[in-house]
Amino acid sequence: MFRDISLQDLFSLQEKEPHTIIDVRSPSEYKEASIPGSINIPVFTDEERAEIGTLYKQVSKEAANERGLDIFAAKLPAFIREFKTIDTSMTVFCWRGGMRSKTAATVLDLMGIHANRLSGGIRTYRQWVVKELEKEVFPPELIVLNGYTGSGKTALLKRLADVGHPVIDLEQLAGHRGSIFGQIGLEPNNQKKFDSLLIHELDKVKKAPFVYIEGESKRIGKVLLPSFLFDKKENGIHVFIHLPTEERVKNILADYNPWESRDKFIEAFTLIKRRIHVPIAKEIEQSLEDGHFETAVKLLLENYYDPRYEYSTTKHPHENNFVIHADTIDDAYEQLMKLGTSIEKMKII
Repeated sequence: MFRDISLQDLFSLQEKEPHTIIDVRSPSEYKEASIPGSINIPVFTDEERAEIGTLYKQVSKEAANERGLDIFAAKLPAFIREFKTIDTSMTVFCWRGGMRSKTAATVLDLMGIHANRLSGGIRTYRQWVVKELEKEVFPPELIVLNGYTGSGKTALLKRLADVGHPVIDLEQLAGHRGSIFGQIGLEPNNQKKFDSLLIHELDKVKKAPFVYIEGESKRIGKVLLPSFLFDKKENGIHVFIHLPTEERVKNILADYNPWESRDKFIEAFTLIKRRIHVPIAKEIEQSLEDGHFETAVKLLLENYYDPRYEYSTTKHPHENNFVIHADTIDDAYEQLMKLGTSIEKMKII
């Protein structure tokens, strides 16, 4: 017989051994928000779930249950086969720990496959995330990377993480680069998904004395930073990275690949077009239409992004400011590594 377990039981299992978490909700529910690291083996597709829901509302609970049983019975062999490919212990969950996860766990047990069921489902997990964020506790000091658009801040965070430095990449968690063009080529996350990913990233680095982070605004795409983290970032140790405009243009082109999404760039540009002097705006738009992306990006930096970020160098307390002047990303990385070591020594002493 399957066993109902609490969220804390699930966390303990994950710490002890490899453990697979299976979301048996529909694909659209899973896509909207799930427990990080879970996989989706749905009991019902989106269309099947909608059909059963309509029967429940318009006919009766019994009619909905009967139809649900018919649908699930037909797909049972394929459902079981997916679970047989999992070679770790496992836990299934649905929205509130209801019929879908109970049905999945019961059927698996009958086939000799043991799976726990998360009591309360993802609803109890979401409640835990909200409570954890409300605690507003995050001890490490933040080293905040600032710089004009194209300064390679995200690339620098990745390099730091690759060599073992504690890093939180907020743009990656948000699925958005933070600019008006930031969603192009990405899939922005909603607040629920962002909060879930963030709380796990905070937990990973909570014992580190310093954590590197990018100087983001309060809003990143569709999501908002929790106030305690935003305030901590504002009062952190700020490093301002300066690269030549030409180098920044190269970085942006390499990151965005605008030639793959020209129409989306033109569409996004219309949202800020009125904020730019008319002749320049027309030149940018024409450059985008003609595929002259290097020209368009350079004009955008000089006439839109750079003026908007001019205030950054005077926004934070002087004693917490450090400046890096570099010719390339490689140069900036080498300087940042040396500066980071110096900052950590100064703060520890």
